[in-house]
Amino acid sequence: MSIFLPLYIDPGTGSMLFSILIGAAATLFFLGKAAILKLKLLFSGRKNKDAIQNDASFKQYVIYSEGKQYWNVFKPVADEFERRGIALTYYTSAQDDPVFEQKYTFVKPEFIGEGNTAFARLNLLSAGIVLMTTPGLQVYQLKRSKNVKHYAHILHATTDATMYRLFGLDYYDSVLLTGDYQKEDIRFLEKQRSISEKQLVTVGCTYLDVSASEIASLPNEENHPFTVLVSPSWGASGLLMKYGEKLLDPLLETGWRIIVRPHPQSKKSEPEMLARLQERYKDAKNIEWDFNRENIFSMKKTDIMISDFSGIIYDFTFLFDKPVMYVNASMDLRPYDAYDLNKTIWQFQVLKQFGIELKEADFGNIKTVIQNASDSSELAAARKSAKAQGWMHEGEAGKNVADFMCSIVDKQTTK
Repeated sequence: MSIFLPLYIDPGTGSMLFSILIGAAATLFFLGKAAILKLKLLFSGRKNKDAIQNDASFKQYVIYSEGKQYWNVFKPVADEFERRGIALTYYTSAQDDPVFEQKYTFVKPEFIGEGNTAFARLNLLSAGIVLMTTPGLQVYQLKRSKNVKHYAHILHATTDATMYRLFGLDYYDSVLLTGDYQKEDIRFLEKQRSISEKQLVTVGCTYLDVSASEIASLPNEENHPFTVLVSPSWGASGLLMKYGEKLLDPLLETGWRIIVRPHPQSKKSEPEMLARLQERYKDAKNIEWDFNRENIFSMKKTDIMISDFSGIIYDFTFLFDKPVMYVNASMDLRPYDAYDLNKTIWQFQVLKQFGIELKEADFGNIKTVIQNASDSSELAAARKSAKAQGWMHEGEAGKNVADFMCSIVDKQTTK
């Protein structure tokens, strides 16, 4: 007598196995294409360099976007290529990427899948230059293709370039910076790790250029109530995870409008915490939860921000020039490149100059603390100085990035 025992696979494991199978299938597909190309080259007798450039799959200019959240990073660059009439391939891992809504003629968007599926395609890419925000090239699944001549990383924050996980930028050929101050630490790590120097070019901040343009068209709020924006990072040291009700309860008692904008990663990594807080304050009339992709709408309505070590502090400061309060602006740097610097990084140095520290002991008296934490000429000057260092070439980033990419390809074609 045989007994049939059904095999059960839980949904999470099943999803992971399905992902692995799809990634493996995609890898085999593109490996097959690469093998066919190599055979063509072998029998054609052409030199490898010329054959790659003359092959139909070769792209001179490529952008890869991990998701639609990076659209504002790449939009000014894509707009500039379109304006110049230069063909640009825009690969994305988001089927609903805003690039598909644009009426471009020269910029060609294409969805290439997510995760391993996308990396399998990119690992066998043939291109003159590839521009990405993705860290960890040649460290994780994303590898350098032998047929890509130049990999460029564009920073999507005005904060320290060393705030990536270890070796985040090591294997790029160039890094496009938002401010000159970011060069020193990259050079330090290159020497410490005995790796080749990258091209470091300060181009400005593309996404802040986009935000500044959008803010200019936003109407002012009528009957504006005093508003506090709570906008933290995520993780064990994040403001909401560490303090939660201890901070929000006294804030609500002030009667002011309180906007809570959790970090996007919180919805994925801390859903229980968010669900608990939303349930606790579901009947509170003076609290709003902001989960919009764009942060400028909440920041526009805000009089003062409370945060921790989140990069949104610098967006808010540079775009709106309003006061910021910070709680627990420290984090464990051991997993990050910044840990190898053995110094206080720039973003924490300037935060202490233009930010106002809020201690846990002050939560119970927070209304008085905020009222007394009025702006000053010293804080305003510190904000101006930080902006000058972190956001250079304001309004020119798209042009500067396009200029750099074109210069790289021009050098390739004249060799």
